[in-house]
Amino acid sequence: MKSHDKIATRLAQILNKFNSGERVSVDELSEEFGVTKRTIQRDINERMSYLPIKKENGFYFLEEYYLGKLNFSDIENFAVLSGIRELFPSLQENFLKNILDTTVNQAYMVRGHNYEDLSNKTEVFTQLELAIVTHLLVEFDYKDKHRVIKPYKMINSKGIWYLAGVEEDTLKTFSLTKISKLTPTTVEFKVDADIQETIKDDDNIWFSPKKIEVVLKVEKEVSGYFLRRDILPNQTIVKNLADGGLLVSTKVAFEEEILKLVRYWIPNVEIVSPAYLQDKLEDDLRKYLT
Repeated sequence: MKSHDKIATRLAQILNKFNSGERVSVDELSEEFGVTKRTIQRDINERMSYLPIKKENGFYFLEEYYLGKLNFSDIENFAVLSGIRELFPSLQENFLKNILDTTVNQAYMVRGHNYEDLSNKTEVFTQLELAIVTHLLVEFDYKDKHRVIKPYKMINSKGIWYLAGVEEDTLKTFSLTKISKLTPTTVEFKVDADIQETIKDDDNIWFSPKKIEVVLKVEKEVSGYFLRRDILPNQTIVKNLADGGLLVSTKVAFEEEILKLVRYWIPNVEIVSPAYLQDKLEDDLRKYLT
């Protein structure tokens, strides 16, 4: 796995090359953007799978009937789907034109999460995509158990892809890399609007009908991080403290979900309520130290 530096620039420029009628090879793009051949193949085969791209004698190009048809809205929609929209304060047309300009884009570099290698899961992506759009049940093996799932959405969280789906009336998430023997069916299911809203509104990928509300005290030394972006799932700033710290609330599905986050921020974050979670955290730390 490699870090996707300059991901917005790379994807936009490759789109521009296709739109201009260029024929490009994986080797050329790999050298131009300084990434692995596998990354370029993933860009073309997965991220740009919605485009009519052909391959001939080792070169990729856009079907003639589609040349010049990509406009600002197409690239903007692509940016949203590929998860890069939030990297920038504004995705306006002038900004995108600048991103496409090789001189201006030297001012930008994106260092993000490492993305898991899913080059061997292209068929799984395609099958799940079709099943989600057409509302058809899928079957697959997961953690040594055969599952029958109503697929709702594929979600990328911190570089990892998950399927959000319903199994026996319960909304669950499944890591795509652990799905095996995927079999699409012809059995249609009725989409539940409430489940769609839950997936849309919940910052977390671990869904649960009962959420634990947790309030944390954040010291001033790290409060800026929590003000700039949501560090916690479903994060809300409850109060700005006089000493520069914060009271922050979050809702989580499982205790370990918040405990592992607090461990990362020790000693600058403390659980205020529920008190038993702070006690559990301290007890676990004492056991670790002994």
